[in-house]
Amino acid sequence: MEELTALLVGAFRGGGERLRCEEHLDELEELVSTFGAITLEKMACANRKIDAATYLSKGKLQEIKEWIDEKQPSLVIFDEEISPAQQRNLEKMLQIPVIDRAEVILEIFADRAQTKEAQLQVELAKIKYEFPRLKRLWTHLSRQRAKGGYLKGEGEKQIEIDRRLLQKRVERLTSELKEVKQYRHTQSAARRRSGIPTFAIIGYTNAGKSTLLNAWTAAEVFVEDKLFATLDPTTRKFILPNNQEVLLTDTVGFIRKLPHHLVAAFRSTLEAALHDDVLIHLLDVSHPLAEEHAETTLELLKELGAQQDSILTVLNKVDLCEDQSRILRFRTLFPKTVEISALKQTGLDQLARLMIQELSERRKILKLRIPQSDYALIAELRREGKVLDEEYEGNEVVIRAEVPRLSIHRFEAYLEEEEK
Repeated sequence: MEELTALLVGAFRGGGERLRCEEHLDELEELVSTFGAITLEKMACANRKIDAATYLSKGKLQEIKEWIDEKQPSLVIFDEEISPAQQRNLEKMLQIPVIDRAEVILEIFADRAQTKEAQLQVELAKIKYEFPRLKRLWTHLSRQRAKGGYLKGEGEKQIEIDRRLLQKRVERLTSELKEVKQYRHTQSAARRRSGIPTFAIIGYTNAGKSTLLNAWTAAEVFVEDKLFATLDPTTRKFILPNNQEVLLTDTVGFIRKLPHHLVAAFRSTLEAALHDDVLIHLLDVSHPLAEEHAETTLELLKELGAQQDSILTVLNKVDLCEDQSRILRFRTLFPKTVEISALKQTGLDQLARLMIQELSERRKILKLRIPQSDYALIAELRREGKVLDEEYEGNEVVIRAEVPRLSIHRFEAYLEEEEK
């Protein structure tokens, strides 16, 4: 099988942005490696103004064309998302397949998705991405001309057929995803009713989320030093040092410039994690772009409506971080911070103590006396908290329960005098 080789192209406006552009191309190279291609060259191109037709200026494209003619790569990959029209024009000018960062990520997701939900989400995202690019797939079919103007050629007929087929496929996938989403909500509701606190491990791709889950629970989640090594969420039980049982969930990694179709597709998976008691934001503090990675993760969480006060920041790979000032900076930026090495399993006891502290601050044990006529409130209590003891006295139910502090106000009228 012929080796897939690539030229990576990035663009920056001013001279001060060149270093950042080169760092982004380094990350793209990691993505391309996960994608299964070898990078032959990375080009950071000065581009003061985006060309609507070809993204880069014709002069810069001529330089790229000369390089392509000499080195003969299999394809060109742009770090920025390019429009369908720009993609067609670039391929015509460079005489080589051209894709962008978004398409690479989509292909990686398609290759690595394991669960039914992830596969449906990725397929839906791919179809929505490819829909406006159908014309590009049929340029090899001729267009016929008649006296009155253009007749529909074979390519245009095929585009119409494909559009109808894809639209039907989108409708079917959307319907299937609704069923899967309902099942996920049922699972989440069952976990909340169990009263077991849940922690979702979130963060930039390759930050070490699966390594942390494996270190604590022997979950045997696949780990590889590549971007998006795992896509499917995994939940395991874990016993904290105070003997409290909790659930840990490993989630899909975030990344800069994540295609918006994928954000929409994975929204249900991420939103499910946001219903967990606490989010553990894992950050590879040794990475030169660690601060940008943190910003990317927090922006996406903000978009999904996560509460910032429910996040614990875990600085991972501290053993590889040579710049101690970076660790101090993150400790200043984030109030609830702990340093660990998930691979070497150091600092995990401090993280466990922080988790215990967070749970104690978020929940309180209450003794309540609720009339049976208000049984709906008892059902709500089972959903929101954890019932520890329950006794019936006449027409009342005496309950001792662990209640989230944000929900206490709803039960204040039923507190026993000693609790008040």
